[in-house]
Amino acid sequence: MALRIELTNNPKAKPDESALGFGKYFTDHMFIMDYTEGIGWHDERIVPFGPLAMSPAAMVLHYGQAIFEGLKAYRRPDGKIQLFRPMENLNRFNRSADRLCIPRIDTEMVFNCLTKLLEIEADWVPHSAGTSLYIRPFAVAMDPVLGVHVANTYHFMIILSPVGNYYAEGLKPVRILVEDEYVRAVRGGMGFAKAAGNYAVSLIADHTAKAHGCAQVLWLDGVERKYIEEVGSMNIFFKINGQLITPALQGSILGGITRKSVLELAGKMGFDAVERQISIDEVLQAHADGTLEEVFGTGTAAVISPVGHLVIGDKEYRIADGEMGPCASAIYDKLTGIQFGKLEDEMDWTVVL
Repeated sequence: MALRIELTNNPKAKPDESALGFGKYFTDHMFIMDYTEGIGWHDERIVPFGPLAMSPAAMVLHYGQAIFEGLKAYRRPDGKIQLFRPMENLNRFNRSADRLCIPRIDTEMVFNCLTKLLEIEADWVPHSAGTSLYIRPFAVAMDPVLGVHVANTYHFMIILSPVGNYYAEGLKPVRILVEDEYVRAVRGGMGFAKAAGNYAVSLIADHTAKAHGCAQVLWLDGVERKYIEEVGSMNIFFKINGQLITPALQGSILGGITRKSVLELAGKMGFDAVERQISIDEVLQAHADGTLEEVFGTGTAAVISPVGHLVIGDKEYRIADGEMGPCASAIYDKLTGIQFGKLEDEMDWTVVL
């Protein structure tokens, strides 16, 4: 690999860390490499962040052959920068690539290029509590051809964005709308892949949720419309009668890195955590008999997002007095403590740059 580096002559002013929001600002540089059938991935380069030259006929614009990932770089108390389980994300990227017929990347090579990009952009990793540098790898089909077939050329890119809380309200419990009309995915589809199309298909329900004053949508299965799958941008956990339950991975939901980490941490912390099918009726029955103790979402962007209310039709169900529960709070503190380097990483999950 010969990584070419072109540095900008016009560095940007850093944004105010107290008003970062999520995904609004981007660093000075980005990583790009190209794929050409018969050659493979080539021309690895770090260049100034800027627009792409793309044909209006580029296949990604018409047929949606696009995948992405999301991970973060964290500022440690000692000033160093660290990543959290980065190879999990890159390996999941390749699983998504397989599903959408996009050529696999060399994960070790891409990781090395990412660390070089982060070295160049180190000053962009924010220092304020709760902030981080969001990392977005993605790949798109570039053939300038109108035809439904696997593309022969692709761009793989990494862009970086300093971020604050995913939700403006931070850890304040959110309202979630249970979607009973539309479905996100079915087994045999691409629900397990981190594909752009999965998010496009969710927008109509998300729009409805916002109209009901809800932050996210809770999806049910696409066949029986009763088993819980995931939230719009998160996996979901329910604590019922002392047991922590999350829907099992059966091909229609994303295998979240944070979800996996919560399951592994929960066992270490003494919580009884299981993966299994769980229906919305079971959740409502637990609410009725007083055994529904907590509900929270998990994901890279928000880490842990407590759910204070479930909205189903014209009914609203309050959970745990609308406050963040002790299980979610304990796991959040432990997980973010590891991510930001404030707690010892006994799980060997972090990579210090």
